[in-house]
Amino acid sequence: MISVLILTFNEEQNLSSCLESVQWSDDVLVLDSFSTDRTLEVARAAGVRTLQNRFVNFAEQRNLGIDQAGFKYDWVLHLDADERVTPELREELLQVVARAKKKAYRLSSKTMFGRVWLKRSGLFPSYQVRLGRRESLRFKMVGHGQRETLGPAEVGTLQNSLLHFSFAKGLPDWFAKHRRYAAAEAEENLKHRSSGSFSFARLFSSDPLIRRRALKEFSTRLPCRPALRFFYMYIVRMGFLDGKAGFTYCRLLSIYEGMIVARTRALREEAKRASLKPTSL
Repeated sequence: MISVLILTFNEEQNLSSCLESVQWSDDVLVLDSFSTDRTLEVARAAGVRTLQNRFVNFAEQRNLGIDQAGFKYDWVLHLDADERVTPELREELLQVVARAKKKAYRLSSKTMFGRVWLKRSGLFPSYQVRLGRRESLRFKMVGHGQRETLGPAEVGTLQNSLLHFSFAKGLPDWFAKHRRYAAAEAEENLKHRSSGSFSFARLFSSDPLIRRRALKEFSTRLPCRPALRFFYMYIVRMGFLDGKAGFTYCRLLSIYEGMIVARTRALREEAKRASLKPTSL
């Protein structure tokens, strides 16, 4: 069987549906970041275990859950409260852990805008490692999200997808989250630029995950990024095929890109002012 770790902060609107989608597991932990709404009440009413820890970042929170939760099973599935496990994914998860040849597995997610699956503008399939052996899988922060510390040869890929309802709490919540994400992405962008470690060869890697990460890093060096982001998502990725929802989502991503650009510029100015400040003798 599989243990499940769900990260929450003020997720009373989402948590019930997430928990319903993992009822097949008898070892579910909700790791909460001191919610101020009814998140813990919802979790306890569903009969799952709860633990609270002050949130620092996604990687530290997931690692703490792995280390301190006392999970029953060797395999742990990592979820956010706005994600759902489909019946097809559940069956694949159970089959994979029964004959696993890897230490962890990456999953794709289907971004949902209301009831519309953003197949084109949601960059499907994009992958994250979410299933791993308890003793093997650990995470590190990259930008606003986490990334596995395992090597590519130790990670497999699942065919079925999570459903990601990133707009379930409305646009104000989406903007609030993405303002925080933009700050983290800006810091990561400056770190990459200062290291000078970008390799064009990675853009042509046979591994689609490496190509996608390299393209993201390359895009931070381009001008007019908000407009380019919209053009890439709506035209190149054919987001227009997702209808009105696709247009709205591509516009939101363009705005998010503008947030990153503005935050990056602000960080550069702060660094410049700090370098010009006279030092005391």
